[in-house]
Parts: sequence; structure tokens; C-alpha cells
Amino acid sequence: MPLAATAVGGSQEAILGVDRSLCGKRWLLRPADDRLSAALARTLRVPDTIARVLAARGVDTAMAADFCAPTLRRLLPDPRLLCDMIAASERVATAVSNKEPITVFGDYDVDGATSSALLVRFFRSLGVDAAVYIPDRVKEGYGPNPTALRGLAATGCRLVITVDCGTSAHAALAEGADAGLDVVVVDHHEVGQSLPEAVAVINPNRPDDTSGQGHLAAVGVAFMLIVEVNRRLREQGFFRTRAEPDLRQWLDLVALGTVCDMVPLRGVNRAFVMQGLKIMARRGNAGLRALADLIDVGHAPGPFELGFMFGPRINAGGRVGEAGLGARLLATDDEAEARASAERLNAFNKERQCIEADVLAAAMDRVDIGAACQAPPLVLAAGEGWHPGVIGIVASRLAERFARPSIVVSLNGEEGVGSGRSLPGLDLGAAVHAAVEQGLLIKGGGHPMAAGFTVARTRLDAFAAFLGARLVPTGGDAMPPLYLDGTVGLVGGLPLLCAGLERLWPFGSDNPEPRFALSAARIVATREFGQGHLRLTLADPEGARLEAVAFRSRGTPLGEALAEHAGAAYHIAGRLQHQIWRGNRRLQLLVEDAAPARA
Repeated sequence: MPLAATAVGGSQEAILGVDRSLCGKRWLLRPADDRLSAALARTLRVPDTIARVLAARGVDTAMAADFCAPTLRRLLPDPRLLCDMIAASERVATAVSNKEPITVFGDYDVDGATSSALLVRFFRSLGVDAAVYIPDRVKEGYGPNPTALRGLAATGCRLVITVDCGTSAHAALAEGADAGLDVVVVDHHEVGQSLPEAVAVINPNRPDDTSGQGHLAAVGVAFMLIVEVNRRLREQGFFRTRAEPDLRQWLDLVALGTVCDMVPLRGVNRAFVMQGLKIMARRGNAGLRALADLIDVGHAPGPFELGFMFGPRINAGGRVGEAGLGARLLATDDEAEARASAERLNAFNKERQCIEADVLAAAMDRVDIGAACQAPPLVLAAGEGWHPGVIGIVASRLAERFARPSIVVSLNGEEGVGSGRSLPGLDLGAAVHAAVEQGLLIKGGGHPMAAGFTVARTRLDAFAAFLGARLVPTGGDAMPPLYLDGTVGLVGGLPLLCAGLERLWPFGSDNPEPRFALSAARIVATREFGQGHLRLTLADPEGARLEAVAFRSRGTPLGEALAEHAGAAYHIAGRLQHQIWRGNRRLQLLVEDAAPARA
């Protein structure tokens, strides 16, 4: 069973003595309050290991029950707590009652697609056919733009609801107002010093918003909006002559957007995901059903399937294909259209993977590997003409590889379009907003874990220096830490431990999947599969075995060491999971790091 690392002289000892792993990390026990852990074990009647995992994630005895069994009944806040919700719901309810033309203006990522589809399905249930406008990433860029809004006004549209965008679109929304548009902003990105001109700006990250819901994804904010609009219509007697929709039927979309946007899985977000996955298991959404069948997800999906199988394909249209295709897939009830859209998105995803591989290779060539692994807190790579649709994914790969915030910039002429990914505790979105306000960027926005921006070529170095000075992690360790929840052996209760950990599901941002270290395991078999993945069979001296997978590891120090192990023993760190494949359930370890076991 898991063992605790000890603290010596005020500094924590490395677990299993691993001060520098194959991924260049120092293995540390995730901090937790031992008294809280003991209290949780008593209150929940769970093993000490499970209680310590909860305590390490800041779960106290008052919130433990809702954390382990989240429900909307207990966790959904009153939507009117959000700033401008009353004004927004009044304007939207009026448009519904009067059957005014409505356009949903969305972002091209999964959060934007799910938010757009959620509103379209809600309006359709009320007898209103709302249009969707998703801007082209390359031609129009992120968020509302003056040309698009003037075009919508020219078609007779009078109400535009922006989702997952709009907070920073001051000039565009001002022109939209001049053209006669009423705009309701539904967003969650960082807010600058002022708000744009709009009927309402619903954004829980506004400085004056005291709702405490800043962890919501845009699709969560959109769900709050439809809850309040539905309530207002009910009070106005709208449903005397028509059936009132059950809003829970669309929680599958809320779960998908919440997981894929990597927002913290705490509070109502846990209920959104938990309840949404139950809805998704019923396969009621034609688009999700078609996509699941196409990629052979025959079991009830979990966060892994949402984040790594559904999400990349829905994103692919906005990255390299048709920007609005993901939203159309999620909004349609037509089986043939759903199948065709799923097939096109799958093809776009394959194209995206090829482009991504090329840009990642080029980015790695431009990164000073030695410097990136040592003192600098920021990794930056810039190149001419890199496809802007994949730079965000490449930034994620660099952040994962080097355990540092990473920025990737596609340069074209005098400007560059950039995307960045951060680490927990380092607010990249706030840093980008600060850079905009200091004149280092042409425009930019984001949230703590991800951001996008446009920068003048001549200001790129100054911007990088600004981020490097601002995004400095606390603590003095030279090696970036890999926090583990303990050590385990192959003999004993691994299946029971894994089953206990599933009570803490769903895992994600702010509730990281527990990681454990296997001590001195030997690799008795290896096999490469897919695009640089490794499948391993691990064994201990008593003969107990465990299957393991190291994704995207070939070509890295970790993957090469595991593939060329020559029978040596390794301490191996990763996440225990019950994997379901073609109806079969098996325990495996998802390998994240390793270190040679010294004799």
C-alpha cells in the first residue's frame, strides 16, 4: 500500500530518492494536512490512502460528501448571482417571445462549439431557429469582428449572443451597437480594465462579479443563462401552450465543454461532468452518437474519452477545416448529417495530426533544450508561417515536455499569432491581459491555463521577457516537481485501490488524477504501437505483473530508456486506471515518468 515520504530539516525528501527523473523532475509527495486526512477517513469510512488523496486536493469534511457524489440539486447556484444575468435573461426572453432573429456567435474550440449547440438546442425547443456564426480562425481570428457583426445586422438580426468570446471585443461590439445589434456576452475569459458595449456581459471573472463561479467554462455559463431564461419564460406563462424543456437533457454538451476546456473540476463543474456523462451514456445526441460509433467508443464515455477522443475531433474543424462544423455536429438531429459531419471531422483530425507533428518538430528545433530544462521559467518557440490552427496544441506538448509555461508563435509579415499553455498556479490569461494593457501585444486574452494573442514581430522579445518575469513559480527547487500521492507495489490490493480512487472521479483540472510510484519494477515486455506509444508489461520479484502504457514517449528520454531497458529495474510513476476495451475491463498504469532503480 502507499507509503508516505518524510520531511527532513524542513525540506521534503524525494520519493524513492528520485531527485532527477528521466523527464527531469524531482518526485515529491503531494502536500496534505494529516489531521484532515484522518478526519476524512473517519467521516467517509474510506481507507487512509483515499482520505489522503482528498485532503491533498483541499477537500474538507464539510464538502467531502458533495465532492464524492456531486448533484445539481445541491451545487447549482442561483444564476441571478452572476452580474448582468437579469438584464441578459430579460432581453433573450423577449426575443424568444417575439420570435426575433437570434444569432449565436461562438468560438471555434470545443467550449465554443458546445456552448453554441446548447443554445441552439434550447431555442429550438422553444420554437426559435437560432443561427450560428463561427469565425474562420485564419481569415477572421478569435471572437467578434466588425465585418461579421455588420453582416449579421444587414440580414435583419437584432440579437447576438456571443459564447466563449466577446469580453475583449470592445471595437467590434461598439460597431455592432452602431449597426443596431443588441449583444449579450456569455464568456469566462479574463477581463481587462473595462467591459465592452453590450446589453449584458455575463462573465463570472468580471472584477465586480461576486458569484464565486469563476471556475465555470463558457458552456457552464451558457447553461446558467438558459436556466434563468427558462425560469423567466415560465413566470411569463410562455409554457401554458407548449411543453417546458427538460434542461438536463443537454448536460452531455456541458460535460464535454467543461472537460475539454480544462477548467477546475470543483463545485458545480463536478456535477455538470458527473451528471452530463450519465446523459451521454444514453446516446441521445445524434452527433455524439455518430462520432462515438465512428471511433469505436462502445462503452459509456468518461473524461478520458471526452478530452482525448471526442474533443480533438470536434476541435479539428476549427483548426484546419470548417470552423462551424463541430457546432453543427453537436446541434443536429439528422442522422445522415451527423454521420457525414463526424466523418469530415475525423478526416480533419488526421490532417491536423500531420500538421501538428511538423510544427512540433520545427518548434523543438528552435527550443534550447538545455536552457528549457534549467532555470528559465518559460519556453518559447516562434517560426515563419506555422499553421495557427495547431500552435495551441504544440504549446501544450511543450508545456508537458518541459514542465513550464510554453508559448508558440506563428510569424507572418510584421506580426505573429501566438498561443500559450500554462501550469497550475501560474495565471497565463492574466499575464497576457497585463501585456495588452502595457502595450506589448496588439490584442490578447485567455484564462489561467491557456491564452491567445497577436504580437508585433518587433515586440516579441519584450513580451517573452515580460512573461518570463511574471510567470515565476514559487519555491526554490531547481528541478520541477512531479507530485505523487504515494508509492505502491504490484502485490496486494491494486484493484481495490483503483476502485476506491474511482469514488473521487471525475478527474481533471484542480482535481488531478492520483499518481503513484511503483518501486523497482522490471520491464519484461515492450511493444510500440500507434504514433510513438509504448505498451509495457511490468513485473516485481514475486512475479506479479501489471500492464502499462506510455503515450507519445518514443523519441523522448523516457521512452527510449523504457524501450531499451535491458532488464534493468525502474521506479515508474503514473496513474492507475481500469481500462475498458471492447467490453473488457483491465487494470493498467499510464506511465508519466520513470527513474533507474539504484541497487
